[in-house]
Amino acid sequence: MATASLIRHLPKLQTTHALRTHRPNLILPTTSLLQTSRHFSTEDNVKRRNIGISAHIDSGKTTLTERILFYTGRIKAIHDVRGKDGVGAKMDSMDLEREKGITIQSAATFCRWKDAHINIIDTPGHVDFTIEVERALRVLDGGILVLCGVSGVQSQSLTVDRQMKRYNVPRLAFVNKLDRQGSNPWKVIDDLRNQLKLNACAVQIPIGLEDKHEGVVDLILGKSYVFDGEKGEKIVEEEVPADMVDKVESKRLELIERLADVDEEIGELFLMEETPTAEQLKEAIRRQTLNCQFVPVFMGSAFKNKGVQPLLDGVIDYLPEPIEKPNFALDTANDEAPVEVTGKKEDPLLALAFKLEETNFGQLTYMRIYQGMLKKGNNIVNVADGKKIKLARIVRMHSDDMEEIDEAHAGDVVAMFGVDCRSMDTFSDGNINLVMSSMYVPEPVMSLAVKPAESKMQNAFAKALGKFTKEDPTLQVRVDNETKETVLSGMGELHLEVYIERMKREYNVECISGQPNVNYKETIGAVTPFDWLHKKQSGGSGQYAKVKGYIEPMSEEEVKELGKPNEFRNKCIGTNIPPEYYPSCQKGMEDAMHVGALVGCEVEGVRVVLEDGASHAVDSSDMAFRICMANAIRDTMKKARPSVLEPVMTVEIEVPSEFQGSVTASVSRRMGVIENSQMNDDGSGLKLTAQVPLANMFGYSTELRSLTQGKGEFSMEYFKHIPVPRCTQEELMAKYKAEREAKEAA
Repeated sequence: MATASLIRHLPKLQTTHALRTHRPNLILPTTSLLQTSRHFSTEDNVKRRNIGISAHIDSGKTTLTERILFYTGRIKAIHDVRGKDGVGAKMDSMDLEREKGITIQSAATFCRWKDAHINIIDTPGHVDFTIEVERALRVLDGGILVLCGVSGVQSQSLTVDRQMKRYNVPRLAFVNKLDRQGSNPWKVIDDLRNQLKLNACAVQIPIGLEDKHEGVVDLILGKSYVFDGEKGEKIVEEEVPADMVDKVESKRLELIERLADVDEEIGELFLMEETPTAEQLKEAIRRQTLNCQFVPVFMGSAFKNKGVQPLLDGVIDYLPEPIEKPNFALDTANDEAPVEVTGKKEDPLLALAFKLEETNFGQLTYMRIYQGMLKKGNNIVNVADGKKIKLARIVRMHSDDMEEIDEAHAGDVVAMFGVDCRSMDTFSDGNINLVMSSMYVPEPVMSLAVKPAESKMQNAFAKALGKFTKEDPTLQVRVDNETKETVLSGMGELHLEVYIERMKREYNVECISGQPNVNYKETIGAVTPFDWLHKKQSGGSGQYAKVKGYIEPMSEEEVKELGKPNEFRNKCIGTNIPPEYYPSCQKGMEDAMHVGALVGCEVEGVRVVLEDGASHAVDSSDMAFRICMANAIRDTMKKARPSVLEPVMTVEIEVPSEFQGSVTASVSRRMGVIENSQMNDDGSGLKLTAQVPLANMFGYSTELRSLTQGKGEFSMEYFKHIPVPRCTQEELMAKYKAEREAKEAA
């Protein structure tokens, strides 16, 4: 169908001069002026939305949430995110968050917009706190992906997109910061299509950019909205400005074409050269957004109070009711077969505890109800351990404020006290054998030896670590068997730094920490056979075991498909090794994988194949075969072209263009490989993407600040483990050997 032909058929809603002369400007009061009730209705006909707001760090998530709360009447004043006004954003309730100007913990709230109740979770943008985004998206029905109008898709935008795709979360995109110099929403949409592979298309276009940004034009209704008043609370509805009519028609045509690619009804109208009505377009956008086949793109500037109210309308129009998002539980009585959750309040209870928080009143457990009801005074059962718990108190969260309620329905997100459980435990009323699936938890990439400054702080130190690890699955604590040091492992420098600071503030525990250690791993590069005899006689019954087989490297694809780092295969024929000792051989293999032969790190990417062996009628035992297998593998790995693997990070650096040379040189000095270099449209800024070994990134924030007069920013996330250079491997081996000898001498 010719473009000109379709444009002729488009209804020019509120764009003709005739309409313009007959229709005065409409000033619409913000809903917040009309909504005064803070209590949610329990009526079935009330619309519900559970949404998460996610983005790269510093894209404006918390600022957007602050505006949403203001326009919906949940807060009476707008405050600065960095806490410069002494109050700070409502959703950043921790002092540490207000000081650093970043979100560390996801925070939940609820509000009412028009005829809908909206549960909102504001999530962190920094990759170190990615588990907060992960657990929020696991339980929510829809999301808003916030993008900077200048920087577009950034490294953490890619991570958030992967997380949304992992849990099939329908999303809207909001291009923020259109008041900033260099903003270009069309480049952002191209990034969404090319980098995130999303079928994204604008449903609005901005009226002016940078300092001329005033409002938006709705492509579906053909209306323009300008945001007036001190805080953008007055929406002035007008016809489309005369100089934008052609652009509106062009972008509306693009919207129809994008929808026609994925929606049958719009596709048929397109082929018949018929123009869809506004209602048909809205229905098609909703259908395909729910199917994760389309992403409507909204525009504005949260900081300048523009475009937030139409975005809220989009949440109601295009994101799913809780019952519309398919959710599956696992039937424990039927080999964990998936069972679709009904989402009806009259069915047996099924709820998931997705976040834990320690408060002055005890553990606060955040829970998403998938079906059934929670009622104050009723009993619920933890499916994991069968414990029965009486619900004494149910609350709705508004950041760190609480509002008590008596009951909550399917689709609600609530919190409660007096529930002792772990993150991702399922609760029921005892009538069903279903559990909700857990979430993906990434492996830690950095470790730090920590200890309290004074011995009298030991109890508080242990209590703090217990609380933090229960709250955050990516924070892991272990005691080193040889040094007896407490080792804290997490997602990065900032992650560990925040928890050490929280120990000081919340538990009065001053910590002494060592140099951060990188989580190296070991692997092999060649197929190598083993034939090992373990024989020990010391009077009475001894130990006897013999194993034969080989070890071989596994590819990344095999490890991914297997779902675990190493594999044990039993190819024994006959009973040279009695079958009851096979599990002991596997445990021996696992023992050997915990401590590698080169630098004592975990081993991954190794397949162990057991083919034969021998046993003794009296001296063979489980322990003998376990020790034999562990020693056989450790010795064989030394001959199998072993190598040390180090974590490599994808680092994204944004700097003014005049610092390009010095910043590029600094990345090269740190053994980084620059993958991509992209200049802003106006040439003022540069975005570098590089892959740099984590061990070389310590202290980079200080260096970048000094190189760029404090104007540079960077973020990084784990990419993968790759072999270290030979010289680095020899240094690590020499250091490991010296440490072992020093311990043995002591």
